[in-house]
Amino acid sequence: MGVRINDTVPDFTAQTSQGEISFHDWIGDSWAILFSHPKDFTPVCTTEFGAVAQLADEWAKRGTKVIGVSVDGVEEHKGWIGDIEKVGGASVGFPIIADGDLTVSKAFDMLPAEYYLPDGRTPADSQTVRSVFIIGPDKKLKLTMTYPMTVGRNFAEVLRALDALQTSSRENVATPADWVPGQDVVIPVAVSDEDAKAKYGSFETKLPYLRMAQLPE
Repeated sequence: MGVRINDTVPDFTAQTSQGEISFHDWIGDSWAILFSHPKDFTPVCTTEFGAVAQLADEWAKRGTKVIGVSVDGVEEHKGWIGDIEKVGGASVGFPIIADGDLTVSKAFDMLPAEYYLPDGRTPADSQTVRSVFIIGPDKKLKLTMTYPMTVGRNFAEVLRALDALQTSSRENVATPADWVPGQDVVIPVAVSDEDAKAKYGSFETKLPYLRMAQLPE
């Protein structure tokens, strides 16, 4: 069975490009993003890892750790990092998990429990290992996205979604379509008009069940 929203994510111990980690301990009190790819030295994933490296300051601002995972080994990861840095123009400061035994891929339901890697495998053999998981400090899954091999992931959207998750968690609100920080948020239905006015000062009622407000400074 897969990991669903608000499930506690699997804990595991694994070797990475930066040494051994215990996943829950590694997360600590931070938010975390686990993002996977089917194979090292592949074109689309190289651009993606470069994009993640370029956003190092943005992840840090949000108290968020990022970690990659692939079914290749540590030495392959270390060799591939040079290509990532060349393409991305930024240092890879985050670890990449070596998941040769498929423990992580199967625990997060990216591959079936009975799956094994064939000899001489290609990226197509593990193409479903192509997901993003955003995890809260409580070790619960907050959001997941899965992409096909031919479509590069939009990490600006991952960053936007992280902002929305952190805002909704911190402020007890929801965010509308296409929301970015600074825009109005959705007041939860359970909050009375009186309490909403006390908290936000004013708000706009678009529908009986849709009220929008600006977060206080």
